[in-house]
Amino acid sequence: MSKSRSPEIITPKSIGPLASLPLFHNLEGRKVLVAGCSEAAIWKAELVAAAGAKVAVFAGENPNIAAMENVEIIAQNWQIRDFEGAALAIISTQDDNEAKAFVMAARGYGVPVNVIDTPALCDFQFGAIVNRSPLVIGIATNGAAPALGQVLRGRLEAMLPQAIGNWLRMAQKWRPLIKQRNLDFGQRRAFWHRFASRALNEPTKTPRDADMEKMLENAPVPTGEVALIGAGPGDPELLTLKAMRALQRAEVVLFDDLVEPSILDFARREARLIGVGKRGGGPSCAQTEISALLVKYAKLGKYVVRVKGGDPLIFGRATEEIAACREAGVTIEIIPGISAAQGVASSLGFSLTDREFAQRVQFVTGASKNGGLPQQINWPAIADNSATTFVYMPRSNFAEFAKNAIAAGLGGDTPAALVIDATREGQKSFYATISRLPIVLNDIPSGGPEIIVIGRVLQNAGEYNGCA
Repeated sequence: MSKSRSPEIITPKSIGPLASLPLFHNLEGRKVLVAGCSEAAIWKAELVAAAGAKVAVFAGENPNIAAMENVEIIAQNWQIRDFEGAALAIISTQDDNEAKAFVMAARGYGVPVNVIDTPALCDFQFGAIVNRSPLVIGIATNGAAPALGQVLRGRLEAMLPQAIGNWLRMAQKWRPLIKQRNLDFGQRRAFWHRFASRALNEPTKTPRDADMEKMLENAPVPTGEVALIGAGPGDPELLTLKAMRALQRAEVVLFDDLVEPSILDFARREARLIGVGKRGGGPSCAQTEISALLVKYAKLGKYVVRVKGGDPLIFGRATEEIAACREAGVTIEIIPGISAAQGVASSLGFSLTDREFAQRVQFVTGASKNGGLPQQINWPAIADNSATTFVYMPRSNFAEFAKNAIAAGLGGDTPAALVIDATREGQKSFYATISRLPIVLNDIPSGGPEIIVIGRVLQNAGEYNGCA
């Protein structure tokens, strides 16, 4: 019997170190100085002019620059007095002395300065920009890999069609109208969540006022809700988009010990993180206490996300949590995840089913509620030579499991494998026959989540060497 433990409230991690602080300047109608007439300088002048700035380009004598809207071309060199009242100052020059003098003059007036291609003298830098105005996304690599920034920009542009700006413009129009409706905070939040979902689901649509009215119509006072999500076997990239969105919306997150910590990084920074670990053989939170926490926070009107490793419906004790929510009248949504079995098969490189070796897949737990081997296991099914069998939570009772399987008719030379930390960076795999695996298991220290797979499909695994 495992010892009980109390839920652990985790203090949200403080934001990690930033190479630079991203800021968005309001330049509408404000003065910006640009010195030099290089291609890079003219591009920066166009950029700040597009943000509504009044740009003065000091191009020296005989400038050959095409006219641009909101840009004044000045055929002389800059003077110190020109910095008065400026919001930003930018220079492109090959003359180090001029660059330093420009920086000193700008800082003397408290004006942030950028020296093109000279990061050491810059107060700010320009990154790659995704322009879906009013949606603007800036990407900076702080000089480490500008090409990566450009590639990321391309991907974001592909994800966000130009037309999504129509949704943002509609939001600008309706924000003051929403305030006039005297809705409470919960109703406003619910409306904007519906708006965001609609915008992302139909980014090319041009929204109308009627669409906004429909989303606002009879806006219900939001009640708490629980999302039961599968975090996958470990690799954070195997988290589904739907699960990630739930985490990003979460106000309270209850998670198990076996959930990869980096997956919790997807949760919104303000979310309350509560560890409710249930690990076989170690101290565990009582299931009744976990269910009570789900109901408690949902009743407070919170969006609660319950995170389980793998798929939540496979040996995840989901039944009790689903029942508790339903009995309390709390809405619960189930978001499936990549199962541990699928993760093992993909990482070892074999198919769960195979026309020659396996026509059936079965999942079985190696530990019952009281910690022993479950009494209801169908041993003839386990002994089926045409099945692939996964044993969850196998360690404490696997010697007895293997003995019973062999007694039921499973060949002692059937391939088997123990996998620890499936799909994670430190994954470990150990191959043996079903008869030898209990002996091998004794020499392997317990670590992360473990699962055992049994079946002839392992002969197709990339690392299989005959199961000595």
